[in-house]
Amino acid sequence: MTSSLPGNRDLPVSQYDLSTYWGRVRHSADISDPRTLLTSSAGLEHAKQLVTSYKQGKIQDMTPELWTAKKIIDSTLHPDTGQPVFLPFRMSCFVLSNLVVTAGMLTPGLGTAGTLAWQVTNQSLNVAINFSNANKSSPLSTQTIVQSYLLAVSASCGVAVGLNSLVPRLKRLSPSARVTLGRLVPFAAVVSAGALNVFLMRGEEIRRGIDVFPVLTEDEKRKIETGEEEIKPLGKSKKAATLAVGETALSRVINATPIMVLPPLILVRLQQTEWLKRRPRMTTPVNIGLIFATSIFALPLALAAFPQRQAVQATSLEAEFHNRGGKDGMVEFNRGI
Repeated sequence: MTSSLPGNRDLPVSQYDLSTYWGRVRHSADISDPRTLLTSSAGLEHAKQLVTSYKQGKIQDMTPELWTAKKIIDSTLHPDTGQPVFLPFRMSCFVLSNLVVTAGMLTPGLGTAGTLAWQVTNQSLNVAINFSNANKSSPLSTQTIVQSYLLAVSASCGVAVGLNSLVPRLKRLSPSARVTLGRLVPFAAVVSAGALNVFLMRGEEIRRGIDVFPVLTEDEKRKIETGEEEIKPLGKSKKAATLAVGETALSRVINATPIMVLPPLILVRLQQTEWLKRRPRMTTPVNIGLIFATSIFALPLALAAFPQRQAVQATSLEAEFHNRGGKDGMVEFNRGI
């Protein structure tokens, strides 16, 4: 993100009001815009040069071109490292990366082998996305990554296989109700394992804490812009890390819910229509289309549930941060995505 580029002058965080949910939705739609994936290396360098010029005071005002440059950088670079996030694991590629995997998990009539294979694939992708977008002030060891991955895979496969074997035994339910519940099994597996995955992959943050910074006043921001002061972290907070990881896990649930619930329920209805009965080969394309349409709208809504740059009262964290807050006694930290 732009914070990783040289210069003391901060860019406006967004074109939109991030104190409101809909402002964050519009901002998240920019970050997750798949069109930014088409930016070339030269385009990224040009964007970095524009933003750096603004941060160093060579450009005075925000322009449409500068907003576009900021959008490219925010959707491409990690806020802690300043390096590009590997393309398939960027939020701007999230819908495309998940499309095939989600369609596979929601394919009607999957056997046990197919269910296990798609759950393993889904959790592998989740691990990669969580690791690539996590707060980097507390790096993960290879052992932690492997352990987290194996536990998340075990959880998702256990839930999926267990529920798949349970649903047919619910004899009191009508056949149509059992079909509907069967289609929702992937949702239960994805939500439970997805939330667990976030806590496992980012557990080191909770154990060690993440960097916390004071919220700056306008006067302090001006001093930083002129180089008179330098912003430094107040220390690492485990409570801030717990809040950051918890909110991220909840946002994963919010994102998965419409994607894993609406398409299968709609598909069940469509499969009862004469049009789809006469065209069974259209089931897969229709399924993929439903998932894609739902994902495009669901992702910004889920990402906007909580601010990425989270501000809290210093008194809500460990005692060492009390009376060390910045503006209005507030401190802030990078939640991660």
